[in-house]
Amino acid sequence: MRVESGQLNDVLLFRPSPSRDDRGFFTRTFDADVAAAHGIDAAAFVQDSQSRSAAGTLRGLHGRRGEGEAKLVRCARGAILDVVVDARPESSTFGRHQAFRLDDEELCVLYVPRGFLHGFQVLSQEVDICYRIDRRHDPAEDVSVRYDDPDLGIDWPLPVDALSPRDAAAGSWRELVGSDVRC
Repeated sequence: MRVESGQLNDVLLFRPSPSRDDRGFFTRTFDADVAAAHGIDAAAFVQDSQSRSAAGTLRGLHGRRGEGEAKLVRCARGAILDVVVDARPESSTFGRHQAFRLDDEELCVLYVPRGFLHGFQVLSQEVDICYRIDRRHDPAEDVSVRYDDPDLGIDWPLPVDALSPRDAAAGSWRELVGSDVRC
């Protein structure tokens, strides 16, 4: 398993080496020793979640106030454009975003550190996204920023066909930055 640094501070992409043959493939999707070698405490991840979404769906941009949360994100079926935004005011990459294609062919796992917003758009007919999260979910800590916020300038590849009411009502990046809320 190779580990690549993202363009944003502390973001990592874990690139597995699947064994493929005419039956399919087998791959390791997580390795505690590899994670530890890159400063990630495997024992800190206390919750696994999965979402299924249809083509054109956009989820995000989501974060957590307070201590934030770190995530390991992988696409188990289909393909997405996954976007992270550095929302840590003390970071030299504050306010910048980076996009990653996650799919069921490359099988990469994206490490999203605490203090980031996260969202994705579905590129295939349907996707299954698996998350390992280092804090239990508390809906009172949820933070959302509009996916199409002009200050972030994220270039989503497809028209947005499906958006949750929460995401449609999300605030702006400017409102988040001007508040005392930190992800």
